[in-house]
Amino acid sequence: QVEAAWELVMPILNTWESKKSINFPNYPADSWGPEEAEALIARDGFHWFNLPLKNKE
Repeated sequence: QVEAAWELVMPILNTWESKKSINFPNYPADSWGPEEAEALIARDGFHWFNLPLKNKE
């Protein structure tokens, strides 16, 4: 079953790897995400509430 699953998934992964989107809003790990996310909801008058990224102990 695992091999059959990989046979299904690998063509998808290979296609994603070979055809990277130049307009996809990637963002660094441990960040609030792409600026495009803020712009998306701002169009309707909303905004994100940013919480602390890490626990401060």
